[in-house]
Amino acid sequence: MKQGSTLFLRIVVFLIGIPFLAVCILGSSRLSPDSPYWQLPELAKLQYPILFGMYAAMIPFFFALYQTWKLLSNIDRNEAFSELSVTALKKIKYCAMIISSLYVLEMPFLYILTKVDDAPGIVIGVIIIFASMIIAVFAAVLQRLLKEAIDIKSENDLIV
Repeated sequence: MKQGSTLFLRIVVFLIGIPFLAVCILGSSRLSPDSPYWQLPELAKLQYPILFGMYAAMIPFFFALYQTWKLLSNIDRNEAFSELSVTALKKIKYCAMIISSLYVLEMPFLYILTKVDDAPGIVIGVIIIFASMIIAVFAAVLQRLLKEAIDIKSENDLIV
């Protein structure tokens, strides 16, 4: 396959990662107890659980982006139908399930934040949970189809 055939997808993966990296860097300013956002007594107890959950979800998110980058590299090298691609899809699936699970655990804190600050915490949390589950199901389906295609290909190689 031509080297630049996945260039658009690589640009999209890169552009997806940049805003989240900015949130990670700029969000650390909210960790400060001197931040005016956390001065309300109701919000003071929510500061660390919410920020910890958000930062914990960033680890599997960036790992999944890295696995996506590796998958695109496999496609560029004509190794799309390989065990490396199946493994990358499996890791993407697990990362999506971890992100969804972390936000399910974070929902009580987001509910309290919504009640105190009138923020759209519940809506954002539900969107993240369902989007992660959709990605996990899609990666699982692709993983199974790719595995079956590899098995059929290896059977055909043995026959000929």
